Amino acid sequence: MLAVRFRAPRLISRGLATVASAAKAAPAPGLHWPAVVRPSANEIKNAQLDERNLEKAVRHIHQDGLVVIEDVVPHEDIDNLNDKMVQDARVLQNMGDNGPFNYNQGNLQQDAPPVAEFFYPSIFTNTFATQVTSAVLGPRPKWTFCSANSAMPPLPGASPQRQPVHSDADFAHPAHPFALVVNVPLVTMTPENGSTELWLGTHKTDISFQEGAHGERASGRIKESFLREREAIRPPIQPIVKKGSVVLRDLRLWHAGMPNPSEQVRIMLAMIHFAPWYRNPMRLQFGDNLKPILENLDQQGKLGLEVPVDWVSSEEALKTYLNRGFGNSYDFNQAP
Repeated sequence: MLAVRFRAPRLISRGLATVASAAKAAPAPGLHWPAVVRPSANEIKNAQLDERNLEKAVRHIHQDGLVVIEDVVPHEDIDNLNDKMVQDARVLQNMGDNGPFNYNQGNLQQDAPPVAEFFYPSIFTNTFATQVTSAVLGPRPKWTFCSANSAMPPLPGASPQRQPVHSDADFAHPAHPFALVVNVPLVTMTPENGSTELWLGTHKTDISFQEGAHGERASGRIKESFLREREAIRPPIQPIVKKGSVVLRDLRLWHAGMPNPSEQVRIMLAMIHFAPWYRNPMRLQFGDNLKPILENLDQQGKLGLEVPVDWVSSEEALKTYLNRGFGNSYDFNQAP
């Protein structure tokens, strides 16, 4: 069972945001927590789930909109990437209003360095994650988004802020799974460092539950009346997710970035796998020294993805990767 601390969410309307109280309580009896798949030693050796664990992961993607797979990313790879990205996060935080923040400056949109030195297949093309996304979406999903959400400790004199509850699918979208987010935390995520608030089972709703136009910083917000209704059925949770895990989330699921009152920068990578039939036109931009790495993974049968890339020199990639948009400025819709 995933270790979870429950944030008893006394919902308070503050303008357009919905705020959960900081009070914590024991889990309510019968409440369903995020499902966790724990691969066996043999599954780790083979770098894929067996039939039973794959079925469990797929079931909970459909049922809850989210599943956690533990202990499938080496900590050494995570720590090496985290060291670099924490430095970058501070650069973005110091940009203030000009930075790529999502809803508030405590939640930053941050890309990883897109060059070979910082590219770890165990993280970015994790075979356990791709096995599940392929089972749900179809063979060779399209990987067209690679970024991260960074929950930042507040600057001196600033107050920690949370995001409104929202869906990343802030457009008319299919009523069945079409995109899964592969989240990889670079540290253990807890309520104390801004673990994401999750509203499990809300991935089967449509844009009639939302307010705010696509492209606005605050688009995709869930209307207060629907939050109150959903809270009575299945309250939100703020789970602890172990470092070394991957989290697979339906793009439609309601969630909210939470305050990070700690002194630790909490970075959670986000790669989006789209169904092979889904006509999203986005492309990745990578340094050209990554090309042979991806080609070699594909030749070895360890990629399992279509990866549309605009290749640039590694020097150009390092100059531009922090100059990206905020989350809601990306268009996850498909072409007509």
